[in-house]
Amino acid sequence: MKSKIKKCEVCGEYTLKEVCEGCGRATKNPIPPRFSPKDSYGRYRRMMKYGRDRSA
Repeated sequence: MKSKIKKCEVCGEYTLKEVCEGCGRATKNPIPPRFSPKDSYGRYRRMMKYGRDRSA
């Protein structure tokens, strides 16, 4: 089920709209994606987050 609520990363307001009414910036889904043990791109995401030296 897709969440309808969105959060502005700048001011922290929650809304149902694509654009924040307070600051006028774009909103994003506040819920992280589901974890999957078969995640084929997890290695690359960890490389981007922690750097190449800690991914091995």
